[in-house]
Formats: sequence, C-alpha cells, structure tokens
Amino acid sequence: MLKGIAAAPGISIGKAFLLDSQEFVIQKKEVSEAELSNEIARFESALIKTRQEIVEIQKKIAEEMGADHAEIFNAHLLVLEDRMLIEEVIVHLKKEKLSVEYIFMNVLKKYMNVFSKIDDEYLKERIVDIGDVGKRVLKNLLGKQFESIEAQEEPVIIVAYNLSPSDTVTLHKKNVMGFITDVGGRTSHTAIIARALEMPAIVGLEDATKKIKNEDLLIVDGSEGVVFINPEKQTLKKYTEQKKKIDEFHKQLLKLRNLPSETLDGRRIELSANIEFPEEIPSLLHYGCDGIGLYRTEYFYLNRTDVPGEEEQFKAYKYAAQKMKPHSVVIRTLDVGGDKLVSQLGIPKEMNPFLGWRAIRFCLARPEIFKVQLRAILRASNYGKLKMMYPMISGIEELKEANSLLKDVRLELKKKKIGFDENMEVGAMIEIPSAAMTCDVLAREVNFFSIGTNDLIQYSLAVDRSNEKIAYLYEPAHPAVLRLIKNIIDVAHGNGIWVGMCGEMAGEPHFALLLLGMGLDEFSVSPMSVPIIKNVIRSVRLDQMQELAKEALKLPSGKQIEEFTKRHLKETTPSIVKTA
Repeated sequence: MLKGIAAAPGISIGKAFLLDSQEFVIQKKEVSEAELSNEIARFESALIKTRQEIVEIQKKIAEEMGADHAEIFNAHLLVLEDRMLIEEVIVHLKKEKLSVEYIFMNVLKKYMNVFSKIDDEYLKERIVDIGDVGKRVLKNLLGKQFESIEAQEEPVIIVAYNLSPSDTVTLHKKNVMGFITDVGGRTSHTAIIARALEMPAIVGLEDATKKIKNEDLLIVDGSEGVVFINPEKQTLKKYTEQKKKIDEFHKQLLKLRNLPSETLDGRRIELSANIEFPEEIPSLLHYGCDGIGLYRTEYFYLNRTDVPGEEEQFKAYKYAAQKMKPHSVVIRTLDVGGDKLVSQLGIPKEMNPFLGWRAIRFCLARPEIFKVQLRAILRASNYGKLKMMYPMISGIEELKEANSLLKDVRLELKKKKIGFDENMEVGAMIEIPSAAMTCDVLAREVNFFSIGTNDLIQYSLAVDRSNEKIAYLYEPAHPAVLRLIKNIIDVAHGNGIWVGMCGEMAGEPHFALLLLGMGLDEFSVSPMSVPIIKNVIRSVRLDQMQELAKEALKLPSGKQIEEFTKRHLKETTPSIVKTA
C-alpha cells in the first residue's frame, strides 16, 4: 500500500500503465565535416516535425478540454523557437563534430540544470516543459515513437513520475480510469485536470513508478489518497463492492437533479458548485446545481508566460453567465499567492506565503492588474446573473479600498457608455479570524458573505493544512471554528445579507446537517458532491437541524461534535455512503 495526496475522489480498479519516461540512451558518435550540413538539416526537420505535433496536440486539447488547457502549450512552442538554444546546438555541432542528437541532448541538460537552480517556482516548473519538448525532438531525430495510451484495448490506470501538459491529451475517459504520480500537490496542474475529468487521482506518492510494474493490478482510492498494488482477494473484494455501491448510489442521486434543494419542512437552500474553468459548466448542469458559488479566476494566470487581458477574461465570464442563466455565478477576484505562485505577476517566494502578499493584498497593491479583471467582470454582468466577491479580506479598510476601485471602474465604463449590471451583488469572503470577529462592520459594505473554511480553519487553529505532521489538528468541527461560523451567519442575517460557504466543509454530508441548523443560506461544493448534499438537504427538517446545531455547539471538543453529527447523518440519511 502507498499513501499520497488525494487529488480527485472516487475509486478505480484496473491494470497499471507506466507512462514511458522516454529516457533515450544516445551514444557519442563523431561526424565528418561533409556530414555537418546533413546533421543541421536533420535537426531543423526534427524541430519542424515537433512543432507540428505540438500544434496538433494543442488543437485537440482545445477541442476536447477547452482553450485554457491548450494555452499551456505556448510554453512548449517558445522552447522550440528559442534562437539561443538552436544556435548553441549548431555552434557545438560545428565545433565538436558529434551527432546532432548527442549535441542537442547535452545542450538540453545544460538548460535544465540552469533552470533547476533558479529561485523561482514558476521557472522551475518550466523544466517539465523543456524536458517534454526535448524528448519529442530526440524522438524525431532518432525515428522513435512514444507508446500510445490510446492504443490500449482496455481502460488503464496511468502511473507516472509527473504528467506533463502534453500527456493530458491522453487522459480520455474511454481508456484511462485514473492516474497516480510521484510528484505534485493538490493545486498542481495534474490535480486540476483530474477534478475536471472527474477521474480518481493521487499525486505526491514519491516512488510509485519504482514500486509498480506494467500490468500490476491497482486499486486507487482518490478520496483517501491510498493505492494498493496487487491487492489480496479480501481487499479487492472490499473495494469492488464499495465501488459498486458508490456507482449505484450516484445513479440514484442523479434522479434528484431536477428536484429543488429543499428540506422536508419547505426551506429552500441554494446549492451551488465550485469551478476552475468554464469548460466544467456542462458537468454542473448534469448534476443539477443551482448555480456557481465559487468561480476561481486565478487559473487564468497559471501555466502561462503573460498576463490575461480584459477581453480574454470578459469572454470567459460572459460564457459562464450565459450558460448558467437564470442561475447566479459568483466570481472570486484574483486569489494568487500562498501555494499559487505566478512569477509573471512578480509575486516573490516568501517565508510564510499563506500569511504574505496574496489575494486582495496583491490586487490592491497592483490596481492596474485588478482593474482589468473588474472591468471584465462588470462587462460580463450584462449577460446573466453575475456576483463578485473579494478573497482574504482582513478588515474594513481593505474592503472599502476594493469597493473604491470598483466604483472607479464603474464610472469609467459609464463614461464610455459600456453596459453592465449596476445592481450586481458584491460580497466578501470571510476566511480570516479578524474578518470573522468584525463581520458586523463588514456587513454594512457588502451584499453577502462567503465563508472560506479551508483558510478560516487553518488560521484559527494555527494549523498548516499541507503539513502531514499536524494534520490531526486540522479540525473543521473544533468548537472555536463552529462558534466563528455561527457568529458570521447570525451577524449577516441581522444585517439583512445572505451567507454562503465555499470551503470543503460544505461538501461533507455530516457537516451539512450542522450548517443547515446554523442557518447557512448557500452551499457551494465540488460538482460531484452536489447530488449527495442535495440528498442530505431533502432528507431532513430544518427545525430538527436547528436543534441538532444547538446541541452540537454545547459539546467541548471537535471529535465529540464530529461523532455526534455522523451519528445523526446515519439516522436521517442511512443510504449515504462515503464518496469523497
């Protein structure tokens, strides 16, 4: 059994397919003066062929997964067009008179070595791009071919050290049922792709490629981050039965997709979904959600060398607004920093990135970038029911400054006679204890609150949620966290505004009971969690959940509260099984 980082929920059982690293063994071979022109011609031909391959892959991904994923390949094309790299290969070729593949391999290694020593996370990540392009060029020079996943007759589980952007073209549901990688984190590109494809995945396994062989039978539990290699019959039987139960349960839940998210005593609850990319919208509609409660816009800025312009953002927000109409779409303004470094924005590597220059702090310091996004959002608000919220607000000054910039942008658009929804709701994310404690002051400046529990728990309990050594201290049910949440909801309602929650806590069935009782107006969860939370909402009475919440808040520890809510979940919705 191997333990890694759970990247995408679900269970997959199938044979392993080790993605060939394509490490070519190239012998040192001398060439004569007369052969140099032919070597240069071979090199140029390989570059042209590689460029054609990447453009084809880019086109295919744009058609099947959306333009955002396809743009990742711009970095690959830049490597191929790097005149410095090309000229260095030709210079060494003429000087050393060795085969062009041998020269190219050495120049490539030099570049990768230089990038690995640069103290910039974004540039370090470009090593993957350089290596991927380099392997393709070498393949074309040597006349070799990559082993195709598409050629597999049965669906497989991909096992790889890392999945480069060009590998994503192989991740089709028809022949890939899940994947695991040695490296990567919850916010890595591979994890994002897995969630978008609704495919069980685990990253950060460290040495899976060394311990797993081709055609080994694997069980991938993407919810727990556990992989079983050639499991015993008893383990295989257990997970096969669990997978069948989960699959059947989801089929039954889909019957609820056209029914309202309403308690037995008639209280209507807004049930929305969290997304990264516009291409996920068809999936939301399939699961029957009431809208988008969190549209994470930072992914426009990741995996690229430039900054997205107003028009690009406007088109994406407009698409979301039109597709979800008449449902609402809540757009979170740029939330970079922390574990989402974007070098082209000049965000430095910090000692404590989660406490550093990030989210609204960055946006207020760089109004020229922030105002581009605000203009795009406002323009798109003319095409549907858009709402907007600021992340990581810590106090009234930040909120007023952000609203002041928004006011300036509104005036600019009015002067240019560009239409927008003048009544668009604007909210604040409450994810810092200082905001939670002063939410009565903040409530006067916004139309709604959205509670970001992932950070609120982390900051309230002083627990780094990515640190495995203290993971046991990360308690969503800690009495201090619950009291903060209850206070936020009560204060918001006292000021006549609604409250949503977009953190992972909202997607946990047993916590849903508690949050219902506390008076939460909107749940925003991962698309796959929508049916199960809808089932919970439709299985209980609000007045009973209010009593449950009162009792839970009297308990002294998070462990007791969690046991209490799970026991009630089993009583109220016995059909619930763990799926995420």
